[in-house]
Amino acid sequence: MKNPNNLTRRVIRDEHASLAAMLQSLSMMVRMGPGADRQAYFEVVRAMLFYIDEIPEKQHHPIESSLLFPRVVAKSPAMAEVVGRLDREHARGEETVRRLQHELLAWELLGDTRRETFETSVRNYLRFYEEHMRLEEDVVLPEAERCFTEADWAEMDAAFEQNHDPLGRLLAGADVSGLDPIYQALFSRIVRLAPPPIGLGAG
Repeated sequence: MKNPNNLTRRVIRDEHASLAAMLQSLSMMVRMGPGADRQAYFEVVRAMLFYIDEIPEKQHHPIESSLLFPRVVAKSPAMAEVVGRLDREHARGEETVRRLQHELLAWELLGDTRRETFETSVRNYLRFYEEHMRLEEDVVLPEAERCFTEADWAEMDAAFEQNHDPLGRLLAGADVSGLDPIYQALFSRIVRLAPPPIGLGAG
């Protein structure tokens, strides 16, 4: 049954758009490289990876895996293979981001012999995440639309209404009002130090 308010789908798509904006910014940073201000470069990239670890991995993914995915499989057992793949990717997500953080630190501390490893890992991660979000939006959510009842949607909407991506929405141009000061500081740091067109730092 189609959800007339579509809150759950809207939240998921909005958060995917926010994450895509952050990943695109990360990709641009990798393409541009450190330039003259290496310290600012590494600080910005660390902040971006911290955001990915802090919001999608710890807030966005758990609610999908604990609530949305099991309900979809219960209603449509044929979805078990796709949902199982997405769940396994969620389970590996935090480890993957931590590996990126480690590889960035290795490049920063040990020199440019570690640069290629980090940049290759980032490119692979971007491709992986693009496909991950596509499966959720093009396969899982349409199936939920097909088989969920009004009661299912009410439970989903109540959970996803509490789910917020406080930083990524700002990168997508959303309103900053009501943002937790902690995340406001993180966002401000990225914008202040990142070079154009990502932020306001030195080119």
